[in-house]
Amino acid sequence: MKASPADQQQLLRLQSIDTRLQQLAHRLRSLPQTAELTALAERDTGVRGRRAEAVGALEDARTELGRIESDVDVVEKRIARDGERLTHTSSMKDVAALEAELVSLRKRLSDLEDLELVVMEKVEAAEATVAGIDAERADIAADVARLEGERDEAAGGLATERDGAERDRTAIAATVPEALLAFYEQRRARGGGVGAALLSQRTCGGCTITLTGSDLEAVRRAAPDEVVQCPECDRILVRTDESGL
Repeated sequence: MKASPADQQQLLRLQSIDTRLQQLAHRLRSLPQTAELTALAERDTGVRGRRAEAVGALEDARTELGRIESDVDVVEKRIARDGERLTHTSSMKDVAALEAELVSLRKRLSDLEDLELVVMEKVEAAEATVAGIDAERADIAADVARLEGERDEAAGGLATERDGAERDRTAIAATVPEALLAFYEQRRARGGGVGAALLSQRTCGGCTITLTGSDLEAVRRAAPDEVVQCPECDRILVRTDESGL
């Protein structure tokens, strides 16, 4: 392939911008806030799991408390009923039976009320656990909002820089002959993002291999408008006064 030395040197400008664009893309993908947000998301997943367990325990405690309160209500109504019957009976046998039942019911009520206090404390403890977890999630949400703001601000600055570089690239690419540009893009796709490199002091700027022997002689013999490639990495070698030929 033939191309003027000036056109070949434009490839170095293009490569410099392409390298910059790669760096910007990497920085956009690797913003420190992104890793922190990922860690927070994982933490929040664990917290949500703990909350589900805590809410389950709270619901169980409330169900147990409701059952006890229902039993208390039943016993209190029976005590009231038996007390009413006791005041209206004249049968000694009925009186004795009712008094015995009232003793048993009052004992049952006392036991239920003691148990009710225990379960109420359990409910309060479970509510406090859920509230604590909700507070932890609120803190995570606040951290997420802060980091997202920082990330978006940083990404915005990088995106602005990227847009400027892309405009510069378009302008420079427009000055490169179509065939040479296509060849450069092909080399760049195969060369890990590097399609052209400066030959400096007989060393390829792409793979840092120093040309010697027949490889060096072939480059020396090549006409200035001949597009040469590195024998090691196959990238376009751009020759200048500092190539050491």
